[in-house]
Amino acid sequence: MTAAPTAEALYIGIMSGTSLDGVDVVLVDFSPAYPNLIHSLCLPYPAELKAELALLAQPGANEIERLGLAEADLAACYASAVQLLLQQSGIDRSRILAIGCHGQTIRHRPNARQPFSYQIGDQHRLAMLTQIPVIADFRRKDIAYGGQGAPLVPAFHQAIFASKEHGRCILNIGGIANITLLLPHQQVQGFDTGPGNCLLDNWIELQQGKAYDANGAFAASGKLDAALLGLLLSDAYFRQTGPKSTGREYFQLNWLQQQLQQLEALTGHMPAPADIQRTLSRFTAGTIALAVSRFVVSEVYVCGGGAHNAMLLQDLAELLPQCQINTTASLGIHPDWVEAMAFAWLAYAYDEQIPGNVPAVTGASEALVLGVRYTP
Repeated sequence: MTAAPTAEALYIGIMSGTSLDGVDVVLVDFSPAYPNLIHSLCLPYPAELKAELALLAQPGANEIERLGLAEADLAACYASAVQLLLQQSGIDRSRILAIGCHGQTIRHRPNARQPFSYQIGDQHRLAMLTQIPVIADFRRKDIAYGGQGAPLVPAFHQAIFASKEHGRCILNIGGIANITLLLPHQQVQGFDTGPGNCLLDNWIELQQGKAYDANGAFAASGKLDAALLGLLLSDAYFRQTGPKSTGREYFQLNWLQQQLQQLEALTGHMPAPADIQRTLSRFTAGTIALAVSRFVVSEVYVCGGGAHNAMLLQDLAELLPQCQINTTASLGIHPDWVEAMAFAWLAYAYDEQIPGNVPAVTGASEALVLGVRYTP
């Protein structure tokens, strides 16, 4: 007699990260032992919404009014992505148990007098537009229990990528870079290492009007500036140990321009634009390598947009010669979809009452089931 098939557990994950390049949406079945990614897509942000979200990440005039309008626009954008995902996959919305939505971070202040992290998206509107329950607001409960509310992906990384034999590092290079250390017989560790793609994207957009440096070509055309690199690495954030987290509201274009002004004041020298891009690549790789080298790992698996930057991966290989560097495709998940899958998993974890945070990572006082449920 054959066993009855396991009931499907279909969840949608929505991730819009610090790079502001668009909305990653995935459809995942969590009923198998290893999650089955059924369909995925990226819906670019409309230009006006992208610009407004970037402005809302820093103080500005009439913020509350603008935020309210942006939240509604963002929910509509999320809903369009979900509807397109279901249309392309041929899955009826009635089969989806919930949407796990990260929201768009506009402030992350884990070290404020009263720590907070704020993600927008109007989840009630998203639930109404899609007629699917939404689970969101994953960070604030962790913060209420003394944590930083970030990074939240390590619990998912542990659930699907951990090895009993090898020390692994899962490296996500989005706008901000973060690592998860999966070491045999040890508790999971992880933290934000610092900038990922954010400064690289900011600089090439300023210089060439491009959203990102495709394959690291602009960086590859420049020369490393040692004085600038040393100045960038001197930021106090890189001397902190975990738990720690940061965001694009700190590592932004204004931060870089302040470093360039300081460099010119100290040396009388301003590097060429391509040399700055080259140095930013080494800086991102260097801060990641500094973090990874504190642990005994032999395997680094890269996900996020940075997995497509050949110059950045070359820098990482040079700075971490003791590690074998691959993308998460080697572990069965395309690097573009790991984070969105993590938020689908956090929705699944909410329904199954599985803790979604790792206290050793975030600094929270206990493991917690994260999220709030919004019903249509």
